[in-house]
Amino acid sequence: MNVVVKEATTTSRILIHCDLDAFFAAVEVLHHGFDDETPLIIGSDPKQGRGRGIVSTCNYAARVFGVRSAMPISEAWRRCPGHPYGPARFISGTRGLYSRASRKVMAILRDACSIFEQASIDEAYLDVTDEVEGDWDRALALTRDLQRSIQEQLALSASFGIGPTRILAKMGSEERKPGGIFRIMPDEIQDFFRGRSMREVPGIGPKRATQLAEWGLTTVDEASELGELALARISGERFASWLQRVAEGESSSEISPIRSRKSIGKEHTFETDQSDHESVLHQLEVLVNLVMNRAQDLGVSGRLGEVKIRYTGFETHTSGRSIPVAMDDEGVFLRLARQLFATNVDASASVRLVGFRLGQLEIPETKQTMLFDEDE
Repeated sequence: MNVVVKEATTTSRILIHCDLDAFFAAVEVLHHGFDDETPLIIGSDPKQGRGRGIVSTCNYAARVFGVRSAMPISEAWRRCPGHPYGPARFISGTRGLYSRASRKVMAILRDACSIFEQASIDEAYLDVTDEVEGDWDRALALTRDLQRSIQEQLALSASFGIGPTRILAKMGSEERKPGGIFRIMPDEIQDFFRGRSMREVPGIGPKRATQLAEWGLTTVDEASELGELALARISGERFASWLQRVAEGESSSEISPIRSRKSIGKEHTFETDQSDHESVLHQLEVLVNLVMNRAQDLGVSGRLGEVKIRYTGFETHTSGRSIPVAMDDEGVFLRLARQLFATNVDASASVRLVGFRLGQLEIPETKQTMLFDEDE
């Protein structure tokens, strides 16, 4: 047993996932000098509950009231009204602040390793295996130094996960939010997944979790212990094989510094520029459906989702986010696209064009990549 653990510890990659806590709201709090305890909601003008826009993002104080990104701004006002009717502050956001703050954070992270991948404006993966010479204690010390540097230099909070695969590192960063560090070593994977809900695994959505729960499988270890062949009879071979690899710590550990240029994309130009961002979001969802159908027809999966927004006057912005493992699941990229749109759309501008692109494409050996055939 000791020999197996030692071999796994030696040969495993050591990955760090950094996730900036409530990043957009945190930057706004610093910029405006707001109180951290005051609910801050960034998005369209709520018009005292009559607005038709959406929430871009919010801080943790607002999340206590049930406010979330991509929520209609009218619903956010109902849950947490602004002055003088309630405690919240509603602002449209300060464009440009976020990218400048992100560049400073990424510079700190990039200097710590030779293999670095910025997954989005507020997330990154680092492969520090060589830098720490495979020593997990040195990796933990390095992570603490990075967290301290971000806090001291930029006054921003970041959560970190350390693990041997992308998925485990990502799950680790969610474990002690905000401002936490959580390490999952190779010989701790079994304990980590024991009793852990299916919904905590990136990419497993409510429909799949419900399907498994109907068979009495509510946790990762229950499904894994059932065995791949038995699980395949319930959920299909592809999902069963993938989940088994995740549970055994054998999913992807690759960090890609360079984004692939191969992609599938769709765009839509409105006949008249749209100020109703709920309507724009609906059109974006249609584009995601078209792109993902095309990906499934071609037998490819993607790791990168990217949203393109062109405003009146042809000013164009794109924003993307990488997920831990390549997928062709529409539900996963619908959620991703909604979040990207909500957190990046200019609440005060009319939209001329919206688009969606699936990038970092991969062709699985089986050419059967539909891991999770579920609804939102």
